[in-house]
Amino acid sequence: MSILLAHHQACALHDPGADHPERPERLQAVADGARLAGVGDALVEFTPRAANREELARVHDLDYLARVEWRSLRGEALEPETMVGPASFEAARRAAGAGLDALERLDAGGASAAFLAVRPPGHHAMYGQAMGFCLFNNIAVTAAALVARGERVLIVDWDAHHGNGTQATFYDEANVLFVSMHQYPAYPGTGALDEIGDGAGRGATINLPFAPGATGDSYRRAFDTVIVPAAERFAASWLLVSAGFDAHRADPLTDLGLSAGDFADLTARAMQLAPPGRRIFFLEGGYDLEALAASVAATLAALAGEKVQPEPPSRSSFSQRATASDATAAKVCDAAIAAHEDALSR
Repeated sequence: MSILLAHHQACALHDPGADHPERPERLQAVADGARLAGVGDALVEFTPRAANREELARVHDLDYLARVEWRSLRGEALEPETMVGPASFEAARRAAGAGLDALERLDAGGASAAFLAVRPPGHHAMYGQAMGFCLFNNIAVTAAALVARGERVLIVDWDAHHGNGTQATFYDEANVLFVSMHQYPAYPGTGALDEIGDGAGRGATINLPFAPGATGDSYRRAFDTVIVPAAERFAASWLLVSAGFDAHRADPLTDLGLSAGDFADLTARAMQLAPPGRRIFFLEGGYDLEALAASVAATLAALAGEKVQPEPPSRSSFSQRATASDATAAKVCDAAIAAHEDALSR
C-alpha cells in the first residue's frame, strides 16, 4: 500500500527559539523514523502547497491571519508559549496546506493514506488565537474543506494534550465526529467527559480523559469499546488523525506510559475506520527525539500494512501506577459511552 509522505523545508525554518520543545530537529526525527520503518518504495514523498487565506478563513478569523503574518515578520510572540519568527508564517501556511494537498492527491487515487510531517502543529489553535505551539489548526482546515463538499469526517486525536482548538471549531457541527484521548488534568485544561458537543453537534464530541500513567492498554480499550462503535454509528467517509506522539513514556512534557509499539496498534485500528484513500495523519506533538523517531517508524509501517515495533506495546502490568491508571481508564471508557449514548438519545 502506497503512503503519501508530506514534508517541506519551510516547516524546518520555523524557529520558536532556543530550548523550545517544539524545535526544528523534530522533523529530522520524523525523517529518521521514516527510514527506520523500512517500507521503502511504499512511501511516496511530496512537497505540499500552502493554504490560501480563503481556505484558512474557514476556521480562522481574517484579522488573526493578518496578526500572525505581522508578528512573524517582527519576530514577536503570539502568546507566551508560541513564539514566531520571519519564517513562521510561511511554515504555518504549508503545514495547513499539507492536508488540503494530500486530500487532492488521495482523490486522484494511487495511495491508501497520507502522513504529514509538518510543523508547527495545529490542534490547539483557535478561531482567533494561537495556543500551545500552534498557529493554524491544520487538521481543522482539512476537515472544514471536506465538510464544505458534503463529507462526514471522523477526527481521532491521540496527542497527549487535548485538541481544544479542533473541538471548539466543530463543537456544533453534526458532520464531524471528534474523539480525543488525552492526559487529564493537563494543558490546556479542557477535554472533560461532559464536553459532548452542542446544538446539531451534540453527541459528536467524545472525550477520553486518562490519568497520568495510563498505558497502551487504556488506548486499545478506548478504541475497541468507544471509538469503533461510535465510528460505525457515525459512518464517516474520511478519517483524519491528530497523531501526536507525546503520550510516549519518554516524553518530557507529559506523564503517560505508551511505547512506539502502542502507536502501531492504534494506527492499525484507526485504518479500519475509513476506506483506503481516505485517511490522513497529521503530526502534532512528540518532544523526545528518539521516542518520536521510533513512534513514527511504527506508525508508518502500520500505515503500509507492515509491522515494525522498535519497542513492544506497553501493558498495565508493567507497574503498579500503570495498573491503577488503566483501571481508572476502564471507568472513563464506560462513562464516555454513557455520555455519548445519552447525548444521542436527546
